[in-house]
Amino acid sequence: MTTQLDFAALLPFWPALLAGLWTTIVLTFWATLGGIAVGVTGAALRSGKASVLSHIWGGYVELIRNTPFVVQLFFIVFGLPSLGLRLNAGQAALIAMIVNLGAYSTEIIRAGIQVTPKGQWEAARVLGLSRGQTFLRVILPPSLKRVFPALVSQCVIVMLGSSVVSQVSYEELTFQANLIQSRTFLSFEVYVVTTILYLLLSLAMRQVLLVAGRKWLGSDGL
Repeated sequence: MTTQLDFAALLPFWPALLAGLWTTIVLTFWATLGGIAVGVTGAALRSGKASVLSHIWGGYVELIRNTPFVVQLFFIVFGLPSLGLRLNAGQAALIAMIVNLGAYSTEIIRAGIQVTPKGQWEAARVLGLSRGQTFLRVILPPSLKRVFPALVSQCVIVMLGSSVVSQVSYEELTFQANLIQSRTFLSFEVYVVTTILYLLLSLAMRQVLLVAGRKWLGSDGL
């Protein structure tokens, strides 16, 4: 039995694939910003003195890191409406990705903070800096430099995990690929092209974030 591949038949569907790719890029951009912001906040709380809030945040981190992303997404989409909070597919996808990345980035950034010499904290106090100023100006920048490659990798992983949001009918790249496959039955061709697009997006995202890290964090080692 001979199988003939027909990539040319996908040409009429390229606008849909590119639209899905752009949706994935935009979703990932905002999820990355939000997730890192959540991670910085959580790392600050978890690196300070033990408090009720730090323990609650620790519970959130453990909950997210030990449950599947798809379950988290379904809880937001189908569970929250039972509490009166209704979200569309895009809002639910974005919140799920921010919550997921926030938990992982909390621990990644906290790991960088924990190896900061105590002398830096003490030197900042001598200079009269408040705890908040010390964290943002003295502790956080070198901590991010130490863990930035790991943080970038986690952001890429969350981007790849965004393919799951197609399950709630959000029209990103995987959703469009599934739709095209159902219309053309060209499964091999569709998913080869989709795989290549995800690969290119992952490589591009990694390079963009590393270049941004070198610029903002001033580290030649990134």
